[in-house]
This record gives sequence, structure tokens and C-alpha cells, in this order.
Amino acid sequence: MSWQIFSTLDTILFILVSLTVLYMAVFAFVSASVFSKRQSIPKAKRQNRFIILIPAYKNGESALQTVHFTLGQTYPQRLFDVTVISDHCDEMSNFRLAQEPITLLAPNFKKSQRAKSLQLAVNNLPQFKIYDIVIILRPGSIVEPEFLEQINDAYEAAGTKAIQAHCVSQNRDTAPARLSAIFEEINNSIFRRGHITLGLSAATAGSAQAFDFNWFKENIKDINTIWDDKELEIRLIRQHIYIDYFDHIMVYNEKKRSAEDFNRERRRWTISQFSLILRNIHYLPSAIFHRHYDLIDKILQWMLLPRMILMAVIFVAGVTMPFIYFTFALKWWLLFAIVLLIFALATPNYLVDDKWDRTFFLIPLILLSSLLSRTFIGKKIRAYANRRL
Repeated sequence: MSWQIFSTLDTILFILVSLTVLYMAVFAFVSASVFSKRQSIPKAKRQNRFIILIPAYKNGESALQTVHFTLGQTYPQRLFDVTVISDHCDEMSNFRLAQEPITLLAPNFKKSQRAKSLQLAVNNLPQFKIYDIVIILRPGSIVEPEFLEQINDAYEAAGTKAIQAHCVSQNRDTAPARLSAIFEEINNSIFRRGHITLGLSAATAGSAQAFDFNWFKENIKDINTIWDDKELEIRLIRQHIYIDYFDHIMVYNEKKRSAEDFNRERRRWTISQFSLILRNIHYLPSAIFHRHYDLIDKILQWMLLPRMILMAVIFVAGVTMPFIYFTFALKWWLLFAIVLLIFALATPNYLVDDKWDRTFFLIPLILLSSLLSRTFIGKKIRAYANRRL
């Protein structure tokens, strides 16, 4: 009887993992196809007026870096303004930010949230200034001088109220940072380029986003969660607003260097994913009935296993099954090979090097080093993982 239970559980787990892999495989192959190549974007006939918001929490120096790159645009300076919301940043950073030709807001929220910072910024914009587009950038983001020109051209070409630029990693100097860089590009391939190729909305990234200003002002005012980016995303989709993605507009973001920060970020995303499912699952029957494919896709997407958990389950099952029943292990090994193929298709060539495959084999070690971070064993595991990469 116990053997039948074990066999049933193994089958159920394998099916759940396989469904996630199948979903990723479809969009990875579409993204890698010739059909995913977008035609060149024509020069826009209209120049929009931008407000760029940089919500910074305890990282004023990073915000200052982003300000410097943002101000060095080829776009006419009279057509864009920059606002930094410096929440709990140190006095020296605030002093240096105050020297720049920007608007500096320095709130001291008792309970800090990025949504609160964005709401404060919108509410404190000059009444006499009219903006067309709002752009959100993370502190530490680096943009090229043509960034606003590219956003303006893309926004006019898209003909929608929301677009997402291409987030790229600045750094790959540690194992977690390298894994973050690869996962970021996999997200771009599967959940953005692959999706728009099939006519579905792209997923947002929390940074390098551009929204219609009036829409953003109306919708940000009552958001009260720590995952405001996903709340804005689901509101766009529920309102039948298409989210476009432009691969050629690069924004370089700094990735977490430590295993603890890496896993803390993943835990936050996982929690937000489950919360969003619970809050939006009741829209699924109506979406199916009205053939609202964007909303169906988004809810199904949030029901997928997070990649770290996916890789850990496949790895652990592949290692332990040979000692229990060898035949059971074969399907897990095959699934692991398929996942590596999917990730290889979804990863740009510049990230595929002699360390690429070892990165995924070390996922369980990165997870363990985070869970045991305060112990001697955790430190040893983390040191070993960094040496291997």
C-alpha cells in the first residue's frame, strides 16, 4: 500500500512539474524562432513629455548614479523631468541628490512601500506641468543616452498605454548574481519576447516601464501592496490594455550578489505570486467564457512552479530516485535535460559559457546556503558554490 502511495505521489509531482516545463518550452521555442524578430521601429512624429520616477529605499548612492545617466539624454531636456523619492536614505546621499536638477522628495514612512513612494511623487508633481508618459526606474539602473528617444519611438509605435524595456544585468561576479542574470534573460525570452510573438501581453519587470501618465496616476493611488508592479500589471490586463515589450531598449540593473539576498528576493516573488493567484483566480471562469486570453495566460503563469523550486525538485528527484527505484529516475533525468535545453534556447549567447551548465547544477547549493546561512555548514556550502563558479 505504501509503495502505491509513493508511486502516485511521484506521478502527481512529475505531472505538475511537467506542465510548468511544457508552458516554458512553448514560449522558449517561439522566442527563439525567426518570427520573434521585430521590425525596425519608425521615428516618432510626436515628442512626448516624460516624468521619470526613481523610488529609492536606503540606496541613495545608487539613485544618484541613475540620475546622472538619466540626465545625460539626447532627448530635449525641456521635455522630461526626474523625481527621486529618497525613503530612509542617508543625509549625504540626499545632499548630493539635492545638487542635481531634479525634484527630491525625502519621506520618512513608518512602513515603507514602493507604492507609497510612487503615490507621493505623483501627488507632488507641479500642477502646471502636463505629462504624457511616466517611466519607473530602479535605483542603480543605467540607461543609454538614447533611452528616452527609444522609449518615445517605441511608445508611439506600440499604440498602447504600457511598454516594457529590456532589463539586463550589470554584474555577474558571484554565483547568485550570475544566476540572476541568466534568469532575467530567460524571463525576457519566455515571458516577454515569446509572449508578444504570440500576441499576448508581456510580463512587467518592476523597472524600465513606461505607462500612460493619466492611467498611472489613476491606478497607483489606491495600491497598498509590496508588489505594486504586479498589481499594476494585472490591472492593465483586466482592463484589456496590451503590454508591449521592446528588446532593443536596454536598461542595466545591478543583481544581488549574496545567496541570502538572492533567495530573499525569490521568496518575495513567490509570496507575491501566491497572493496574486488568490486575489485573481476568481476572474478565470469569466476570462475563459469571454476569451480574454491575456488574463487566462497571466493567471496560469502565476500558477506555475517558480524556477528555483522547479530546478530543486527535479534535481532532488533525479538524485534520490535511483536509490529508491531506478526506473522512476529516468523520467526525471529526461525532464532535467529538457529544462536545460529550454534554458539554453532562452539564454542569449553572451551568457552561455563554460560556467552556464554548472550554474544550474549549483541551484540546490545556493538554496541550502541561504537556509543555513548562519551556520558553519551554510558558509562552507556558499564558499564551495562561489569557487565552482
